[in-house]
Parts: sequence; C-alpha cells; structure tokens
Amino acid sequence: METVDCALGPGRRVAVPGPRVLVVGPGPRGDGWAYVTAGCWAATEKDGHGLEFVMTAHVRDQRFVELMAMIASYHCGGHRLDLEHSLSIGEPWVPGSTCEHLLISLPYLHGPDLEHCPVPGGHARILWTLPVTAAEIEFRRRHGHEALERLFDEAEIVPTDPFRASVV
Repeated sequence: METVDCALGPGRRVAVPGPRVLVVGPGPRGDGWAYVTAGCWAATEKDGHGLEFVMTAHVRDQRFVELMAMIASYHCGGHRLDLEHSLSIGEPWVPGSTCEHLLISLPYLHGPDLEHCPVPGGHARILWTLPVTAAEIEFRRRHGHEALERLFDEAEIVPTDPFRASVV
C-alpha cells in the first residue's frame, strides 16, 4: 500500500485538509488496483460518521489518484455525495473509454467488510465510485438505481474494464 498526498491547489485544500489517496495493489481477492480517499471523513464527519470513497482500476496510474482527489474535493467542498448519487467527470475515465460519469454505489467488488470502517471517534462508510456511461446515468434517472444495478449483474460487467460496453 502506498499513501499519496494530493496537490489540490490553494482553493481546494481548505475543503479537504491534508487529503491523501491510498493506493492498494492487486491481492488475493482480485487483480485490480484500489484507490481510496483518506481525509473526507475528517473533513465532513457528523456525530462520528462520514464517508470515504474507493475506485478500482485495471492498472496503477496517477490518473486514478487525481480522480480520487477530485472526488474528495467535490464531496468536501459542499457537494455531499452519498449512495446512489452520480457525477460527471467531464472527460473519459481513461482515453478512449465511454465511461464519463461516476456512480456512487456499495463496494460490491470488495465485499461487505470494506463498507464500514471503524475510525477513532466513529466510523467511515466507504462507498464505491463506479465509472459508468452517460446512457447508464440516463437509464438510472428514468428507472432507478436498482434497475441499473440489475443490468450490470445481468451483463456481468467487468467494472475495472475502461472499454466495457454500456449495458443500455
């Protein structure tokens, strides 16, 4: 595991003091790389409860560290993310990918033990940031989050594949 300090720029550091991203390499449960925010909980916790975010990717790349820093800045800067929320990243997840949005979901890929993480003075809930297409976001708006997740299951998507086909 590697801890990466994020340079967010002068205006953003106030929202996320000391933001970091934990980079965890492939292990016995999967061959993907996990990128986890560290600092959102401390910046936004309420009554000992707060959020952190995880993204899983196919390789170790600074691009994913920067995306997680963006998510931390967005969340802590007043746009509170939560389960079933989404956000546009304004460009492909990786060059050539049709995934240009992130869907906030349960960390299915990592198992239920990752979702609730004890921290001094409370607990952090860790939610998954799943790259999705604009068409998938539109489907979710019309049919609901659960309906989209059923399509993901039926299509047996590989969530770390940046070039996966849209399920809609």
